[in-house]
Amino acid sequence: MSKFPLKNFFKAAYDLILVFLQFFIISLHFFQWEFLPQRQIIQESPFSYFLGILIIIIAFIIMLVSIKDLGRNLSPFPRPINNSNLVTSGIYRFTRHPMYYSLIFISIGVFIIKLSIYYLFLTIILALIIKLKIALEEKYLMTIFKNYSLYKNKVKV
Repeated sequence: MSKFPLKNFFKAAYDLILVFLQFFIISLHFFQWEFLPQRQIIQESPFSYFLGILIIIIAFIIMLVSIKDLGRNLSPFPRPINNSNLVTSGIYRFTRHPMYYSLIFISIGVFIIKLSIYYLFLTIILALIIKLKIALEEKYLMTIFKNYSLYKNKVKV
């Protein structure tokens, strides 16, 4: 038995695990688990509420723009879909991963609204998962698109 099928299996499993964890952590933002401490770091205020809402709205708009700009290339998985194109126009002229960063900022916005350790923990975990996902996606993009390294050097964030 060859090592390659097993190696491909683990690569695919890692992709799936990252996507599952990302969606799972995002879903935890919408549920309040009674057995987890919801202790607030500081008292909520109208300012923190409006700041959190503002961050969420801006991040959501950036996410919608990035979805529109990706078009048929959109996928929740780090591996690009077959016959996809490298998108370097629109919002992708300014940042390489606007959708991922939008998710992090939405999570930050929720944390600012709730100001609890629970949401801080979710934000940190989501940021770590997205960091791993970006690293993996960039490996795929470097392999599939020969001009990705030029794009990566031009667009730093």
